[in-house]
Amino acid sequence: MAKNLYETLTGAPKPRKRWTPLRIVRCFLLVYLLYFAVGALLPFTLHPGVSAAVQGRFDPAAFRGSDSTDRAALVLDNQDALGLRLQMIAGAEESIILTSFDIRDCESARDIFAALLAASERGVEVRILWDGMSGMLHGRAPVFRALGERDNVEIRFYNEPNFLLPWTFNGRMHDKYLIVDGSLMVLGGRNTFDLFLGDYVPDSQKSHDNDVLVCNTAPTLEHSVIGQVEGYFEKVWDQPDTRPALERPPALRAAAVAAAAGELRARPAYALTPAGLDYEAMTVPVEKATLLTNPTGIFAKEPTLWWHLQQLMEGARDRVYLQTPYAVPSAAMYDGLARVAEKGIPFEMQLNSVAVGDNLVASSDYLTNRSRLLDTGVTVWEWFGDYSSHGKAALIDDLAVVGSYNFIDDELCAVGSYNFDLRSTYLDTEMMLVFYGDAFYDLLEANLMEMEAQCLQVSEEGYLPRAGVEPKTYGPPKSILYPVTRWLSQPFRFLI
Repeated sequence: MAKNLYETLTGAPKPRKRWTPLRIVRCFLLVYLLYFAVGALLPFTLHPGVSAAVQGRFDPAAFRGSDSTDRAALVLDNQDALGLRLQMIAGAEESIILTSFDIRDCESARDIFAALLAASERGVEVRILWDGMSGMLHGRAPVFRALGERDNVEIRFYNEPNFLLPWTFNGRMHDKYLIVDGSLMVLGGRNTFDLFLGDYVPDSQKSHDNDVLVCNTAPTLEHSVIGQVEGYFEKVWDQPDTRPALERPPALRAAAVAAAAGELRARPAYALTPAGLDYEAMTVPVEKATLLTNPTGIFAKEPTLWWHLQQLMEGARDRVYLQTPYAVPSAAMYDGLARVAEKGIPFEMQLNSVAVGDNLVASSDYLTNRSRLLDTGVTVWEWFGDYSSHGKAALIDDLAVVGSYNFIDDELCAVGSYNFDLRSTYLDTEMMLVFYGDAFYDLLEANLMEMEAQCLQVSEEGYLPRAGVEPKTYGPPKSILYPVTRWLSQPFRFLI
């Protein structure tokens, strides 16, 4: 038998590799990492289209009408947003629903949980729906368990990640709203921590955002969008991937939970009494309000919310204006923007500049693809205000859309939780409220134009000059990271 090269050179047989414990562990980790990467990424690489059934049910006339029993107001200031939530909870008599993508153990969240604890001790039924990723990271804190262990309080996690099932890491619940007694609701883009609520951190650590307060003036929910949101909540609450958060034995000692309950009871929010707010006087009439949502499953989603907004934009007669924190469109979304621009009506988008924005990955993608966005024909305004904007809203003719995605025409407007990116379009649960009626439209338009006054228009050559607004520069760490992340992010932009 011919000698191998090793034997020829050394004169000795080639040693056989031994399977040491360390080598076995390394091989196992390599196989697991490959399994995790494939499982976490592959199910989300293909983007489903919109089914014929959904397309067949679309009726633009359904977004207009005059049968709403709702009134609405914008809530823009972070301190007002926290104060409103605390007042709503303090006045609750029967039920509270709190849904949030991200809740963290911080001052504003402790205020809210203190008010919820007081409400539960009054006999109010409290249900909290929390995204499972945030719940996994933050949901074991003693203050959360102190509330969740009460008999009339239930906390559920949507799709808590499982390291043995890596496909559970990407489909997230991005909804954010509070409903009290089925008659009051605040909904928008704010998560439940100090970046968005209260005045506990410096301005540089805050984010601008939009909430909409909805007040139902009728004894029933037949013609209120609150009823639509409650029905959607029950669907997500009862689905198989939503499970009780406290079903596992506590890792905390009873003393730690008791101390946390005592800390909550010591906060001013626990003893807060209703201030007798006149919610009708705080709001303006709404002629029609409609809920738009994504599917609620944990895998790649049919982009129903984006598709409906796209149809409304393509049907606009006078103007479309979009406000979004980030712009990370898919090929289909770029094409959709181009079709709106081809109508020849004013079509504008307002988003964070990369200097001000707080989402490194989304800003990195925007730096790489800004020219492609401009090529669609949309007029792009970059926000250079004091700190990052997280607002999502839209105006389309006579509709106002509120949520995490923002649009404007001169009749329709929208507010909600939807960002103009691939994650909000294809991966996450999302919701937007579409409003018809001049009064609320005027409120939203005034806010967007006030913010636009601190924006610069973008061209291929740079920023167009504007009196009173100067582009901001950025230093470390952004200046160090962007040259790397803007290219590294491209193979994974379907997750942004």
